[in-house]
Amino acid sequence: MENRITVSICGEEYTFTAEESPAYMQKVAAMVDSKMAEVLAGGKVSRTDAAVLAAVNIADEYLKNQGNSENLRSQLKGYLDEANRAKAEASDLKREVFKLQQQLQGRK
Repeated sequence: MENRITVSICGEEYTFTAEESPAYMQKVAAMVDSKMAEVLAGGKVSRTDAAVLAAVNIADEYLKNQGNSENLRSQLKGYLDEANRAKAEASDLKREVFKLQQQLQGRK
């Protein structure tokens, strides 16, 4: 279901239609508003330039986070592979212990 929501970004009202919840869209708008305010406070730039710079900053954060996510996925895959190897080794060792116990019982 599409939701209509009006948000304020840099003092301007914008109405969006989105699948996401209004609370989520408020959060998105607040992030953009915060980035634009940060850029505008940093120097004398137009609102258009502030919007572009805010978009660049958000895209930079997104791409860095995407890289971090890939690194975490890779690490997690390594840990899972290591855990599976350890599990297989433990299973092999249990079978070996069982065989040795059987051999010892056979000697008695």
